[in-house]
Amino acid sequence: MENRKKDFLWGGATSASQAEGNFENNGHSLSVWQMIPYIKLQDRASIPLNFESFTKAWVEEVFENKQGLHYPKRFGSDYFNRWKEDIDLLAEAKLDIYRMSISWSRIYPNGDELEPNQKGLEFYGKVLNYCKEKGLKVMATLSHFETPYPIGKKYGGWMNKQVIDMFVKFAKTCFTEFGDLVDFWVPINEINMTAIVPMMGGASFLEDFPGTSYDQLRFQTLHNQFVGQAKVVQLGHEMLGKKNIGCMIANMTAYPIDCNPVNILEWQKHQQTQRYFYFDMVAKGEYPTYMLKLFEKLNVKIDTNPEEMTILKNNTVDFLSFSYYMSGTVGTTDVQYTSGNLTGTGKNPFLKATEWGWQIDPQGLRYTLNDLWDRYHLPLFISENGMGYDDKLNDKKTVDDDYRIDYLKQHFKAIMDAIDDGADVFGYTMWGVIDLVSGGTNEMSKRYGLVYVDYDDFHNGTGDRFKKKSFYWFKKFQETGEL
Repeated sequence: MENRKKDFLWGGATSASQAEGNFENNGHSLSVWQMIPYIKLQDRASIPLNFESFTKAWVEEVFENKQGLHYPKRFGSDYFNRWKEDIDLLAEAKLDIYRMSISWSRIYPNGDELEPNQKGLEFYGKVLNYCKEKGLKVMATLSHFETPYPIGKKYGGWMNKQVIDMFVKFAKTCFTEFGDLVDFWVPINEINMTAIVPMMGGASFLEDFPGTSYDQLRFQTLHNQFVGQAKVVQLGHEMLGKKNIGCMIANMTAYPIDCNPVNILEWQKHQQTQRYFYFDMVAKGEYPTYMLKLFEKLNVKIDTNPEEMTILKNNTVDFLSFSYYMSGTVGTTDVQYTSGNLTGTGKNPFLKATEWGWQIDPQGLRYTLNDLWDRYHLPLFISENGMGYDDKLNDKKTVDDDYRIDYLKQHFKAIMDAIDDGADVFGYTMWGVIDLVSGGTNEMSKRYGLVYVDYDDFHNGTGDRFKKKSFYWFKKFQETGEL
């Protein structure tokens, strides 16, 4: 099958907190994500994080580390020192676009500084200029779960509306310094994760807000992020004069477990509250009635005002980007559960799954693209997709990852089919294009990349890079346009 959309952007993605490492130097502070220790999973298909134990006291154990635990995201894949080598590899594989994040913790380590950290600006300036030199377009994420922990410690994280202005200040600095080097901007990565884990997404912990319910914490924190993102969209449009700012949402496509009307209604509610709500907020700029009804049931009272609601309404995004890894099922009867991107979902007997329980569904991507295009009529970008696998480096210093090639082929075909269906899709970045630390499980051994990085889960190894079989497959695809 031939790639018929010649201006389509094929590329790869990483994040600062999972790839950079070098956490102690140049004024960098830790984000909550970098404060979670590696804990070997007894069952890789289980949900990795125990939300009940996700407390400030738990994450602050990182500072003294009396147990001698390993904190993988403090080391990443050593991108901070090997960025030039990595970008050379991306260019060699003929990527069109590279999605990366600019770590808030490197630019404003405490969040409330009056001036940015110059060493952080210099680092990203070098990286972005080199991307331009190598012919790579760039999509930059401003916060990929990288809220500086000092903001959580001092201000209570995004639950505090003061943090909105801190984030806008950070965005303004990035627009000023890098506006001519970045092609597309995404303010907040997988913003809906804040409604699931506000501690990780917003550096907000329940113990800092006595008398507040978990539902109130997660939805107020999320609301403040929606406002912060809308203000960044407004600022970007004013400063850059371009329509190049999108959202990033962890897409949770699911199917009804069967055609029982009870299960159809359950599925409809799930898709409303777990998918459409987040897209509705960034594309339409107002709370849908089904969420207002849910807030009533949960006794959630969003602290807002007419000015904030006007900002949300008037500053919607220019394109929709989202992660798509898997699909699931929903129903009230006969549903067995499996893991999926920090959440659980129903098993689908028609789909195979990875070792981590993530169900492989390329047709679900085609369905998702058509669904989102029909509903919002905004350009679409798949900002994360890929297959986590415990790759093994062979004697020839490569990985024969035919399973990944097959996965990518099927998903690339689904994208092309969706475009043929009429969906406006303009790009795709595979997740972890160079191996990095897994977001949810903290494993190096859960690998997504075209390039193998020689570290194990405890960062034993050389950190050297080795091209996998999929690297050469992708390069050929880019050269020929043929799957």
